[in-house]
Amino acid sequence: MRMSLKFRLNLLITLLSLAFISVVGTILVNDTRISIRERVEAASRVTVQLLDTVIVSSALNPEYGATHKVLQSFLQSLGYVRSSHITLYDMRGNLLYESPESTFKSDIRPPEWFAKLVRPKTEVVERKIRYGTLVVSSSSAGSIREAWSGFSQLMWVGLGFFVLLNVMVYALLRYSLRPIQPILASINRMEHGDLETRLPAFKLPEFDRIGHSLNRMAESLAAERQLEENRQLTQLIQSHIEDERRSLARELHDELGQYVTAIKTFAVAIVNKTKDKSPDIAGNAQTIVAAANQIYDGMHDIIRKLRPGALDNLGLSETLRDAVNYWQKVHPEMRFNLSLEGALDQLGETLNINIYRIVQESINNALKHANAKLIDIQLLVEANGLELTIKDDGVGMILSAVDQTQHFGLLGIRERVQGFHGSFNVVSEPKLGTTLYINIPHSIMDKNK
Repeated sequence: MRMSLKFRLNLLITLLSLAFISVVGTILVNDTRISIRERVEAASRVTVQLLDTVIVSSALNPEYGATHKVLQSFLQSLGYVRSSHITLYDMRGNLLYESPESTFKSDIRPPEWFAKLVRPKTEVVERKIRYGTLVVSSSSAGSIREAWSGFSQLMWVGLGFFVLLNVMVYALLRYSLRPIQPILASINRMEHGDLETRLPAFKLPEFDRIGHSLNRMAESLAAERQLEENRQLTQLIQSHIEDERRSLARELHDELGQYVTAIKTFAVAIVNKTKDKSPDIAGNAQTIVAAANQIYDGMHDIIRKLRPGALDNLGLSETLRDAVNYWQKVHPEMRFNLSLEGALDQLGETLNINIYRIVQESINNALKHANAKLIDIQLLVEANGLELTIKDDGVGMILSAVDQTQHFGLLGIRERVQGFHGSFNVVSEPKLGTTLYINIPHSIMDKNK
């Protein structure tokens, strides 16, 4: 089960708080242990020095009586000595005196684990006196109770702060992360195709920027989808146009071609029968023959423009060569170069006719507007895709000053290329000619086979 972002952040804050409290607690316990040890050691030294003074004074003044009696009397009047446990024995080992326990904060019972952490090592000082033994042991019980009193208060304050911090963090995260749900819902709707969804403005600037970015992305996707639909519609229209051109070319070739051939045949027969007897009639018939030939040639030019027959029968390579030869005959003052490489006859009918139309439109543009002397056509099919380069040495143009959307030849070429998700670039400079760079990816080529 995946943890939510809110839970993860809250868990992180909790762990960091626990780590902080643990470190602070460790430092406090260590400082408390050192403080208790120094306090107990200092109190023990003072107590031993005081008692040594009494012992020495008793020894220097025998009239005070036996040292153990003097010391017993002094201890009884002294009472409780902080951080020290004092016992006095006679020479037979009988207990003469034992100091009372500390009553400081006697109602406090520190836990054993805390006592073990802060309790210093017990130091025992023993003095042999005349007629007895004095034993002074360090006692940290009162200091431990005092330390536990302050430490427990800090623990409760820390626990309250820990709980309050987690509650505040949880509330803050719950408030701050509220925009995530509508953002995720919008993304989910976008995944299912609803590109009209939009996010509102958020108070937090980070989420507001995310919302604006998602809205712009949705707008871009909607525009891209609309563009793709337009491209598909353009392809469909072009496909129907090509079908109509093919049908019209066939009708012209089959129907009108037969009539023109029949007219020419009848006119030739009339010429043969009347050229001796009726030269005038034979001359008129010969005029009909010449007109029929012109109609026939014109019809073939129209058919060539409508639909090159070689494209269906011989493939793209031979069709381009035939077209270039035709343009060379029509424009002998110009020079055409055609370079073909790769498997050009395995591109598929749709791509074939579009490549042919692109070349046809490019050359028509160069013939009409470029005043060129050389047109170079390079078509290459390789592993990465199809590359078509058409270059002329004409007058060129300043692209920044040209509205390409108003040049329907370039616009038509661009639409054809973008219909195959290809790239189309124009490079041109005044007096240096114009070059068209066209690239169609291999994945699109495979789909159109």
